[in-house]
Amino acid sequence: MTASYDIVVIGGGPGGYVAALHAAELGKKAALIEPDFLGGTCLNRGCIPSKTLLKHAEIIESIEKAKDWGIETGELTLSFDKMKKRKNDVIERLRSGIAFLLKQGKIDVYNGFGSVQEDGSVRVKTEAGEETIQAGRVIVATGSTPAVPPISGLDKVQFDTSDTIFDIAEIPKSVVIIGGGVIGMEFACIFSSLKTNVTVVEAADRIIPTEDAEAGKLLAKVLKKKGITLHTKSKVQSVREQNGLKTVVCLDAKGSEFTVEAETLLVSTGRRPNLSATNELSLSMNGPFIQVNEKMETSQPNVYAVGDVIGGWQLAHAASAEGVVAANNASGVVDAMDYKVMPRCIYTFPEIAGVGLTEEEAKAQGIDVRVEKFDFAGSGKALASGEPDGFTKIIYEAQYGEIIGVVMAGSHVTEMISEASAFMYLEGTIDEAAKMVHPHPTISETFFEAAVHSVNKLRKQA
Repeated sequence: MTASYDIVVIGGGPGGYVAALHAAELGKKAALIEPDFLGGTCLNRGCIPSKTLLKHAEIIESIEKAKDWGIETGELTLSFDKMKKRKNDVIERLRSGIAFLLKQGKIDVYNGFGSVQEDGSVRVKTEAGEETIQAGRVIVATGSTPAVPPISGLDKVQFDTSDTIFDIAEIPKSVVIIGGGVIGMEFACIFSSLKTNVTVVEAADRIIPTEDAEAGKLLAKVLKKKGITLHTKSKVQSVREQNGLKTVVCLDAKGSEFTVEAETLLVSTGRRPNLSATNELSLSMNGPFIQVNEKMETSQPNVYAVGDVIGGWQLAHAASAEGVVAANNASGVVDAMDYKVMPRCIYTFPEIAGVGLTEEEAKAQGIDVRVEKFDFAGSGKALASGEPDGFTKIIYEAQYGEIIGVVMAGSHVTEMISEASAFMYLEGTIDEAAKMVHPHPTISETFFEAAVHSVNKLRKQA
């Protein structure tokens, strides 16, 4: 007898498993199809393993910084095997947690590849064979894979992507990272702390080109101090390998050729959607991604899509929020996705976090905005912590003072950005932010200080 479900979710990442759990909470009979490990890219090859290694890197940097504070240790030794074991332990624990939640929700999990058929059913290919299950609604959450650019010679060279870099056997003496976006810069920080010679090649005029320009400038300044070489406005022409050494041939902004050599080559030039679940359908597309509306509906009736496969933010928490919206609509509860308050985090040293519009975006939209920035150098807690590099910037519209964007750069800002998100979600104003008492000394009070400075300026101008 063919199994039948109210909702079938294809993909077990943060978009998929959250959608399945939410559907079950709404009383729907749900199934989840995943060919690999539960948790998707985020848990297995992205957010969690990289943040675990970044924590290791942070501790290494703290130990070295402490030498100037009169806290001296012997020679620092690193066990890469133990670091990788801890990373794997964290992943295993979280995987088990997801499996437990799915079991608790009475969600059937199929370990295989799912593909939606024209009649709305779902074909599942497993090692044991193939079966077809019936679905009232389908939510596609198949994620993405690293995009590999068509660079001459790359197909003949051993290189890593964010999917494979966690499996390297030992710490390399040198690494070239093609791509200065979020993924590339996080790995640059990890390897730099492990004493690897790091070089980054980025085609845009600055690293993390999608984020606030001032934040990118600060990050570049700090990373250069740490010995990381940054080549911006530079395009990779070709790659070759000889005696285990990779040579990357590049052109700079003036068209002059230069080469970079390293033991390890990491390609981090974005991601492409995994469309394997929808090959049988003729869905409307948004470029390479599946097109959806605010309800997460595709052009095919009863088929929804969430996460990296639809493009947009390509963030785990965005995928989870989309998964909830899709599950609601698939269950008959009308809901719509709102991206206005979507925090974004970069876990470099220093960290960068933002929510809402950047200053550049607000001005490009013709919004009359005011901007106030408070530097961490004026924060007692930041100075006491030995972390004075950073700032908090508030962007607010001039007429009513509503906060429409916040950018933070510095230590712990990925934890602090939620306060700014809450303010924006509740349509808070710069005056309200200036009246809210913050604990002292904390780095979080830089948000308060920026607001106070702005309000005081406005009073003087009045």
